Amino acid sequence: MIMGHNHNHSHNHSEGNVKVAFFLNLAFTIIEIIGGLYTNSLAILSDALHDLGDSLSLGLSWYFQKLSKKGRTKTFSYGYKRFSLLGAIINSIVLVAGSIFILTKAIPELFNPGETNVEGMLYLSILGIVVNGAAVFKLRKGESLNEKVVSLHLLEDVLGWVAVLIGSVIMMYTDAPFIDPLLSVLISLFVLYNVYKNLKKSLLVILQGIPEEISIDDIRQKLKNISKVTDIHDCHAWSMDGQYNILTLHLRLDKDYKLSEQAKLKEQVRTQLKDESINHITIEFEAQGENCELEDC
Repeated sequence: MIMGHNHNHSHNHSEGNVKVAFFLNLAFTIIEIIGGLYTNSLAILSDALHDLGDSLSLGLSWYFQKLSKKGRTKTFSYGYKRFSLLGAIINSIVLVAGSIFILTKAIPELFNPGETNVEGMLYLSILGIVVNGAAVFKLRKGESLNEKVVSLHLLEDVLGWVAVLIGSVIMMYTDAPFIDPLLSVLISLFVLYNVYKNLKKSLLVILQGIPEEISIDDIRQKLKNISKVTDIHDCHAWSMDGQYNILTLHLRLDKDYKLSEQAKLKEQVRTQLKDESINHITIEFEAQGENCELEDC
């Protein structure tokens, strides 16, 4: 069995970015909870709960980002890369629970809205746009699935605060107190929709689904261009963390080749698949008369 490696060594400051975004978000979450209680705004409190989930995710991402750098061990032969997904999954669970809780409070308020401190909502929304916007700016170039998930959540926060800003301006000039719980419902539904999408991506990785950027059919077609290869089977692709992708496959050769010739053939396979977003390739060569139990896979 021949191992082929194509590692991506691009340097990034993901850990530092997550650290800064974590402290920014945590500090503002505390301010937001206090402000939401002071202004009696369900929209602000619902977003505060969302921010609390993001703070949890950022903290976990920061921890798991460091943990994922650990090398291979006797327990984890591929290392700790997959641990970086835990932050995204835990955060998704927190956001689902929080959003459902907020909806149970906001929907009744639609029919019997309470009074809110509109001016306080206005000031908090401006602060929310600035703080969350700064966090998004720090994470905008993130490459890991954790960073992408957290960056998306923070961008949702910015959009949520824009909605609160617009709603507070409308309430300053019209008697429409129902806008606050309506915004809360809309924000919660928007969060649930995006949590579903992010959780689906994370579970695809956990369940070893084929990464979206990899096509097994394209891989087979490219390898058919190698004249010495007569058959391709037992082809599997999955991702460790949404970023580090792995491929294993069996290649049947037209005749027996020396190890030095197999090494050259391995380089041909690497060349053919260099644009397929694969970081680690495991290849097993088979002779024409060899019987493989996995041939039909």
